[in-house]
Amino acid sequence: MAPEIRRLDETTRDRIAAGEVVERPASVVKELVENALDADASRVDVRVEGGGKERIVVADDGFGMSENEARKAVREHTTSKLRDIDDLDAIGTLGFRGEALHAIGSVARVAIRTKPRGGSRGTELVVAGGDVVECGPVGCPEGTTVEVTDLFGNVPARRKYLKTAATEFDHIQQVVAGYALANPEVAVTLEHDGRETFATPGDGDRRSAVLSVYGREVAASMIPVGDAREDGDAETATGPLAGVEGLVSHPETNRASREYMTTLVNGRYVTANVVREAIVDAYGTQLAPDRYPFAVVDIDVPAGGVDVNVHPRKLEVLFADDEGVRGTVSDAVEAALLEEGLLRSRAPRGRSAPDQTEISPDTSDGGDEEAEPERTESGHRARPETGAGSNPTDASRGTERADAPSSTSRATEPSAAWEDDASEEPTAPSVGSTPETDRENRFRETPDQRTFDGEETTGTPEAMDRLPEMRVLGQFDGTYIVAETDDGLVLVDQHAADERVNYERLQERFADDVTTQALADPVELDLTAREAALLGDYKAALARLGFRVQRTGDRTAAVTTVPALVAERIGDDAPELARDLLAEFVDGDPEGTVESVVDDLLGDLACHPSIKGNTSLREGTVTGLLSALDDCENPYACPHGRPTVIELSREEIQDRFERDYPGHGG
Repeated sequence: MAPEIRRLDETTRDRIAAGEVVERPASVVKELVENALDADASRVDVRVEGGGKERIVVADDGFGMSENEARKAVREHTTSKLRDIDDLDAIGTLGFRGEALHAIGSVARVAIRTKPRGGSRGTELVVAGGDVVECGPVGCPEGTTVEVTDLFGNVPARRKYLKTAATEFDHIQQVVAGYALANPEVAVTLEHDGRETFATPGDGDRRSAVLSVYGREVAASMIPVGDAREDGDAETATGPLAGVEGLVSHPETNRASREYMTTLVNGRYVTANVVREAIVDAYGTQLAPDRYPFAVVDIDVPAGGVDVNVHPRKLEVLFADDEGVRGTVSDAVEAALLEEGLLRSRAPRGRSAPDQTEISPDTSDGGDEEAEPERTESGHRARPETGAGSNPTDASRGTERADAPSSTSRATEPSAAWEDDASEEPTAPSVGSTPETDRENRFRETPDQRTFDGEETTGTPEAMDRLPEMRVLGQFDGTYIVAETDDGLVLVDQHAADERVNYERLQERFADDVTTQALADPVELDLTAREAALLGDYKAALARLGFRVQRTGDRTAAVTTVPALVAERIGDDAPELARDLLAEFVDGDPEGTVESVVDDLLGDLACHPSIKGNTSLREGTVTGLLSALDDCENPYACPHGRPTVIELSREEIQDRFERDYPGHGG
């Protein structure tokens, strides 16, 4: 029997203080799907048009409502899920604030057709501008269907801030996929503009839901975690959690976005960053930097251990013991991976191929920097070095040399490594071998500043387009070049500096023309529901980048060409990059974001072949690096915004040594 709908008392309404719940079409879908699940639905169908900006329909076979209940349901702060303030500590439903239908009806036209289970008649109720404009009997099946049109029609200022239909649908797809994975016992269907995106069977098997949403390749790679482990020997969770269960993917099955990690708290779909971080931590170095696994992890938190009422959209939660949750989840995921005895069959993206390594519970920070992911250098996604396309200086850059210069040596001649670059850049003059040659080899005049498109910039301060005249003294910590200038000392981060040089060279090559490389055999990619939907909208944008991708099925695509520059740098991984790039177009119009995607891509490609920290450099390499850096349009920052040069003025140094102390003058 359906629970009674009642109006909340004022004290409880004040405590909830929900605020605005409708931000975009995905917000509407989220609230309506939650209502359907709370109504004990075994089937939920979501149909949207124009990314949800034109029409949203959510239909379920749940409890349904009588006419009297339907009238109550669209009023503010009316709900069947909460009685008073004491119930907030033990909420067992997805919705509880009594705001959704009223809030949606205030900014859209809402038509509700509903019939209670076992009822003799259905009801159709229409809300527009917050008021009930129609209500009467109608023939309809048991359950509830809510149709939303003219979203933000009465608040056009908000409607104009909505993104493209593709972007809005992507947000909807993520929401519906999250609830489908959270509720495998419910058959969930998502349709956009008349085309089915995915449909889960509702058979109670979470792996079946993963198969429907992410595809066969991902489903086959999923490993049971915690209470879901099939061997029956799963340990009982300790710490602040009563249990951890779910599925995580083999390390080889990963993506560049963390959006494929679905986190659930007591069955509630939320964005729990603590849980996501714990999942990634469990993989240790088995995942490359900024690569993320697929995961559906549900944690059981006892009453009082989590507050679900900290966000207007109920997407975020607050744990009483963050670190306890993190440790428990990480231990559970790590135990599942160890149980599988997983070994890597190839190097993770962004690192040179290591020996195959078994996942170990010991993820301490020991070892040298080369053993750590590239994230330690610049905190961004990296790509692997593969043969022919690697920077020609790599061989000398990554090797410690017994004849490396001491901390007081000075560069006197270009190294062989930098002579190898002569085809791209003329051999650089030596920097600072003597005061006389310092003056003769002063860095060149201020370079012309150009945008990515080759347009000349205006207003760039002269002090920022050139490096100061400097005399190299040596290296500090194998990572920073130390040099003397007329005004004091400078420290140059060798990795950031080389990254800037590589980036601008790549930028120049890419700006001239996107040379493509045809693949001898097209590479077929399995796509998730999200990726398949994005490909339909951004196929042309990928083509502008040099990726030719053809749909070969509902969830498969073939890559026939890739940018030659990318193929040189990452080899066989180049086709898969097309799939990663799809998500980077989502937040803007493809015509306007291709340039920004190119910029991010080139920054990533510039990173891996760059000189690493903890690398002793030959004198000629230092000379060539500084000269090449001075040739850059912006020598003062790497492509990701980190500084390349830090200056310590003579005044600052004197200040630190208190040179103005009486008796030290003149």
